[in-house]
Formats: sequence, C-alpha cells, structure tokens
Amino acid sequence: MKKNFTDRQLDRIIEMAWEDRTPFEAITFQFSISEQETIEIMRRELKPKSFKMWRKRVQGRSTKHLKLRTAEVSRFRCSMQRQITGNKISKR
Repeated sequence: MKKNFTDRQLDRIIEMAWEDRTPFEAITFQFSISEQETIEIMRRELKPKSFKMWRKRVQGRSTKHLKLRTAEVSRFRCSMQRQITGNKISKR
C-alpha cells in the first residue's frame, strides 16, 4: 500500500533512517511504515550511490534494530542530540 507523505514527512523519514541510533521500529511507530517500506522510500528518494552507501552502513547494525540492541540503549535518539521540532515522539 503506497502512502502519500508530505515533503516534510519524507525528509524526516530519511533523516531518521540515516541516524545510527534511530531504529526502524521508531520509524514504524511514528509513520506506520515497515522497515521494507522505509527501504523503498530510501531507494526512491536517494541517489543510487547514496542508497548503496546507506544500505551498506545499515545492514547488520545493531542500533537500527531493537532486538539486536543491548539493554542499556533504550532511547530512539542520542542523549546529546538537540530537541527535534515536528517530531511526535519528542513532544510527548
């Protein structure tokens, strides 16, 4: 099912996907899209070289999957990261 996102939402999805500490589950929680849909968005929106570089970085990275994380990492973002406006999670 193809979902229509605004440019701002697409930018946020791409930003979250690039962040090392943001798991795919956080993207699913905020935007209701699966990991596969996130990958499809990245493939469609990024240049081919950028997409390949991103996929190489993400594959097997324990911080991108909650099940692979250690117990002491329980947040969606780095504790040193500034507050992000427009992010539903940070406005709770």
